[in-house]
Amino acid sequence: MRVSCLQENLAKGLSIVGRAVSSRSTLPVLGNILLATDQARLKLAATDLEIAINCWIGAQIQEEGATTVPARLLADFVNSLPSERIDMELSVRTQSLHIRCARYEASIKGIDASEFPLIPTSDGDGAVEIPVNTLRKMIDQVAFAAATDDSRPMLTGVHARFQEDRLIFAATDGFRLSVRLTRLNRPVAEEMAVIIPARSLQEIARISGDADEEHPVEIRVVHARNQVLFHLTGKADGSEKGGFQQVDVVSQLIDSKFPDYEAIIPKSWTTRTVLDTAEFLKAVRVAYLFAREAANIVRLQIRPGDADRPGVLTLTATSQEYGENVTEVEALVEGEPIEIAFNARYLIDVLSVIDTAQVALETTRPGAPGVIRPVGVGPEEFTHVIMPMHISR
Repeated sequence: MRVSCLQENLAKGLSIVGRAVSSRSTLPVLGNILLATDQARLKLAATDLEIAINCWIGAQIQEEGATTVPARLLADFVNSLPSERIDMELSVRTQSLHIRCARYEASIKGIDASEFPLIPTSDGDGAVEIPVNTLRKMIDQVAFAAATDDSRPMLTGVHARFQEDRLIFAATDGFRLSVRLTRLNRPVAEEMAVIIPARSLQEIARISGDADEEHPVEIRVVHARNQVLFHLTGKADGSEKGGFQQVDVVSQLIDSKFPDYEAIIPKSWTTRTVLDTAEFLKAVRVAYLFAREAANIVRLQIRPGDADRPGVLTLTATSQEYGENVTEVEALVEGEPIEIAFNARYLIDVLSVIDTAQVALETTRPGAPGVIRPVGVGPEEFTHVIMPMHISR
């Protein structure tokens, strides 16, 4: 194998696939990145057997070939090189990859590419297409609500339901629930529901920032392999510095039954409080400075307005060690006054992913879940349910 490519492109490709490199595997080859020539491009790949990433970058191919080299060493070395052309040549007999860039040279010992696991690639058949920005927003608004511990594996994933012309993402950790819906350009051939690991979706959101917004993301569910594949196209076909031509992210699905989340979404409210999103978020962040020393509890006292004064939301956080914080935020309040407590960290998480100017908080009673929705979009597009916290009188 003899190939040449730009340092910026190789560094970008390595940063994309590097997140899939296994750090604890007993198989040494899983700590390596695959470099292979593929149709006049350089293909990079990494996998930990749960998530796999293929990335293609522009390159000049003088001789076909493939090898695998230690991921961390290769990435650190390439990132240290100047922004010039990199020449790579493989010695098949010793499986050493010789790298030259400007005045820098190195030989890195690798493992034969035949030992690297086979990673499927997209063939375009039966794919569901969704705009890049839409998918990234859906992931941002849902994945954070998934559980981070493995005691209940199904809660570490995002439930994805493909239904007619709709795609619905939902995630819950047992204390909060995020649901996001979007319309598809064309109906799916068959209705299906799968659980995608939240980690895999977060990697896709990270990569999608460099994808071409004019090309939709293609999603294919491969039931025979219990996998889902996401295909992204790079900007300007990877010709720009630091770009990639295309990326495939392949993730194992979580084989389990997701809870019936629709049953816990309140169907009505007795108090609806509309607030300025940025002002509400700032007030919660200030309260969190005190709440983090007291189980993250922040009290919300909601009072409707009258002819002389507007409605008001009063946030209170108390720390036995540091003191108390009280903040008032003007609000449009419909319904009854209420006092309820929430986890301040959870409020910050959801308010940080809402991009509308106003947000609505719907409540019924102190011991029942609250519902947060952006104001100005369809009521079913984004729904966040947050469980209340117990407050002693």
